[in-house]
Amino acid sequence: MERKVGIIMGSDSDLPVVQKAIDVLSSYGVPFEVHVLSAHRTPEEVKVFASTAREKGFGVIIAAAGMSAHLAGAVAANTTLPVIGVPIKSAGLGGLDALLSTVQMPSGVPVATVAIDGAANAATLAIEILGVSDDKLYRKAEDVRLKSAQKVLEKNAEIGRKFNTDIKL
Repeated sequence: MERKVGIIMGSDSDLPVVQKAIDVLSSYGVPFEVHVLSAHRTPEEVKVFASTAREKGFGVIIAAAGMSAHLAGAVAANTTLPVIGVPIKSAGLGGLDALLSTVQMPSGVPVATVAIDGAANAATLAIEILGVSDDKLYRKAEDVRLKSAQKVLEKNAEIGRKFNTDIKL
């Protein structure tokens, strides 16, 4: 069974950040669902989603939230599927509050945490996790990584030709 990625955001105002994860997953052809659920306003729905996610075909859950950012922890408390937290930048502390809330989990209830507003990396990590048991997806991720490295090497050669006239590249 092909596993899908669950994407949960604490508020629809998080969509501009979450859209980056949607775009990455779409570019790989990875199936996903997107939901707005709040650890504080809809805790029962978060619990039901997380506790039934595996039987509904999910393999990884991405949880994005700002401020107190308890969503990823609430999800992780109710599933043993991998949970990836995306702290969302908000006014005041610039997302540091969300980062610390997301990353500081008790032993035995992990949340993999990416950078503030790092939804694209969350999707990439989800793809790599699913790729452990999906060879086709694993090869796609490897190909993307190789193409990215090639672009850097091309830029290095271009810059080298411009500035390093006495060095052979």
